[in-house]
Amino acid sequence: MPDEALDLSAPVKEERPPVTHEEIAAKYTSGEIRIVTEQARTQLPELPAILESGRYRMQPEYQRRHRWSIGKQSRLIESFIMNVPVPPVFLYEYEYAKYEVMDGLQRLSALASFYNDELELADLEYWKELEGMTYSSLPAQLRQGIDRRYLSSIVLLYETARDDSQAQRLKELVFERINSGGVSLSHQESRNALSRGPLNGPLAKLARTPSFCQAWGIPEPDERELSTGEVRPEVLEDARYQSMEDIEMVLRFLAHRQRTAVGALRSTRTFLDRYWEKANAKFSEDLVESLGEIFIKTINLAYDVLGERAFYIRRDRKQGRVWVPRPTLLAYDCVMSAFSQHLDEADRLRELKDVVTLRLEELYDEHKADFDGRRTDPQDVQRRDELISGMLAKVVAAGQSGAS
Repeated sequence: MPDEALDLSAPVKEERPPVTHEEIAAKYTSGEIRIVTEQARTQLPELPAILESGRYRMQPEYQRRHRWSIGKQSRLIESFIMNVPVPPVFLYEYEYAKYEVMDGLQRLSALASFYNDELELADLEYWKELEGMTYSSLPAQLRQGIDRRYLSSIVLLYETARDDSQAQRLKELVFERINSGGVSLSHQESRNALSRGPLNGPLAKLARTPSFCQAWGIPEPDERELSTGEVRPEVLEDARYQSMEDIEMVLRFLAHRQRTAVGALRSTRTFLDRYWEKANAKFSEDLVESLGEIFIKTINLAYDVLGERAFYIRRDRKQGRVWVPRPTLLAYDCVMSAFSQHLDEADRLRELKDVVTLRLEELYDEHKADFDGRRTDPQDVQRRDELISGMLAKVVAAGQSGAS
């Protein structure tokens, strides 16, 4: 199924008449965009039972993937020991008495681990004598002191939104505003939070394709993840996974297949932002599923043929021309684009993988100026695609003539 055409050009700004003070006041009094909240305080020992009650959704899709280290979790507990103020968590009441954790997932998870004796304190700053202890092994007086503490929460009430669409928009708005003052959101984290549609869920799943993970050195999914969706700690600690860079790389593949719609657009971030927004607004779930199948076939083919060097590039070094031993986005974009144009010849390319690897090495060396990373205009990106695609076509043609 071909892609639907997307107009990625910048929208034309409409001239609007100035807004009067009366109109501004009317918008405010109408409560068009006004969040209804309440505040609550929960004693710490009550949290594990509350979180396990089934009334809390701990990982909404717009949440970040970042996971606190053992040290950071431990220092949260240290803050409660010292009675240092801890920021409130933000909850969204998506049904009456049922909540999504919008902000504070790591604090809640750390406290649950602590009270379940799963957290051994480490890397403390002021209470180093407690390192290695769990909740149950702490002195009784210290446990009692922690148990007296409360965690505050701010709840966006169910009646905040008139319908599901507005609810989603307000949740994303609050999530983005909460996080804008702390650790900066990555580009893909911002996209994931601020624009919802058929891309959000599927692209995250595509980023867990085993061959893609192998090519980028991201821990692969295991049987438990495949059956339950629960990822193991080494995945959560991977930098690309935490920042959603893996999802952005899937997005790059889909977006670059529509490069002709970009025109003179030079900023990759702007290009991806527009593609994400427009595709989420226009694409059907069936179309996204079809595009996902193309991605899987392409990454599997590229990895089967080129192996761990699939997205390596060659550079001049003191010892001469060598493979730079790490994947690069420059190679990823053009290799994936080229291989996606030859899926009908996948079996033949797999048979001729040694020839393809040799010809790719020769191509990088012969056209090193095209692949040095300095040329980033759309026409330069297109030329790299054409060079590799042309090489693949020649290898297949030569292989077929040799077979005949």
